Amino acid sequence: MTTAARPTFEPARGGQGRGEKDLSAISKQYSSRDLPSHTKLKYREHGQGTVEELRNRDFRKELEERERTDKDKGSSRRAIEPSRESTTSSAKRQKLDQVPAASLDADDPLDDEESDSDSDEDDTAALLAELQRIKKERAAEQAKKEMEKRQEEERIRMENILSGNPLLNYSSQSGRVDMKVRRRWDDDVVFKNCARSEPKKKHDVFINDSLRSEFHRKFMEKYVK
Repeated sequence: MTTAARPTFEPARGGQGRGEKDLSAISKQYSSRDLPSHTKLKYREHGQGTVEELRNRDFRKELEERERTDKDKGSSRRAIEPSRESTTSSAKRQKLDQVPAASLDADDPLDDEESDSDSDEDDTAALLAELQRIKKERAAEQAKKEMEKRQEEERIRMENILSGNPLLNYSSQSGRVDMKVRRRWDDDVVFKNCARSEPKKKHDVFINDSLRSEFHRKFMEKYVK
């Protein structure tokens, strides 16, 4: 059973009452996040690029040495590549010289690489010729389709022209089409078109504006003008 609605025997008062604490006293509890932290700046240690170290360094000299090293590496690399090419060519020449003349046949080609390159060139030329032939065939087929399409459109247009005019197609449609001109019943009467102008029909239109309404306009014409 709850006691929230029951009256207290002694009303709650702030201060030194029974079961109460002094509300005016400062609390001694505080969070660790409220404590002061990072109260000291961090400085660069030795070896982390301090001001004295940067002041004593000669950046221009270091840059020149780095550029000189890169140039030396590039020149040595360019010198190594021709030496490798000359070594491979000399090795091939030695292999050809070591082959005995008795083992050579008159029908055998001396240079296999040249024959392979010639065969590759022939295959490439054949493929290019086949590609050109396929392109020509496709272009001719496309042109033929476009011509047939234009002819069909022209035929349909001429059929529409001939069938749309009954005078040109009168012989084939004589039994179905009536060529008589239909007239109205009042085309030849005496009293037709006698008045110069038809009377204007006035329609009452409601305008939701007191200055442009019909009543205001009549009132101004009658009493003001």
